[in-house]
Amino acid sequence: MAGWTEEEITNRELMAPCGLYCGTCGVYIATRDDNEKFKAVLGNLYGTKPEETECFGCMQPDPPRRLYAFCKGCDIRECVRAKGYYSCHQCDDWPCGKITGFGLATGVRVMMRAIPLWRECVAKHGHEKGSIEWARAECRRYHCPSCGQPLFRGAQKCRTCKAPVANILDGSL
Repeated sequence: MAGWTEEEITNRELMAPCGLYCGTCGVYIATRDDNEKFKAVLGNLYGTKPEETECFGCMQPDPPRRLYAFCKGCDIRECVRAKGYYSCHQCDDWPCGKITGFGLATGVRVMMRAIPLWRECVAKHGHEKGSIEWARAECRRYHCPSCGQPLFRGAQKCRTCKAPVANILDGSL
């Protein structure tokens, strides 16, 4: 699939437990592609230095190779680990205050869409294949409806054709 390799789609380290699939995160994409300009733009948006705006996925084993500062202190990530789960889709308390109180409105919208989809995929295919199918669906979702080029989660417009995409995908930041 344009934008992501099969290795990325099947990589558990990119399967953020909250449903914010790391493979479609701008910080991950900038790190993967070693795109210093994109890191600087994202750093300005999130308030981090470009050299700190790097990540290889929030579910890396400890110690992580590169984990974005915002993700290091994530209450959702810690909650899932403490409960012995790998995702919020396994929790009977979902959505909890950690989800509904998440600091970015776009993130809440994505989580509220993604976790039910993850549950459906797991119910249909089992945990391993279902999680991969969920990740695949997230990658499919993040393509420009006008030109078909890959996007990142939270994109406001396509970098290739400049078509507005925010309202079609996740809304404005």
